[in-house]
Amino acid sequence: MVTQTGWLYLGAGTLLFFFWAYGLVSFALDLKHKILPGVKGWLAERREQKQEEEKEREREERKQQLY
Repeated sequence: MVTQTGWLYLGAGTLLFFFWAYGLVSFALDLKHKILPGVKGWLAERREQKQEEEKEREREERKQQLY
């Protein structure tokens, strides 16, 4: 038979488990909806910037070859 202290211990453990599980789910959703799209956007922006720099270098090389 479980004593009153045992019930209190089980209830507190269950309550803490639900807060822990809620924290994990919340973190996973933040990753999915905020952090990952931000990282993807940052990487795409970096790629575009590198492509623009490469195009600019090629323009400058062509310009120098013409003179």
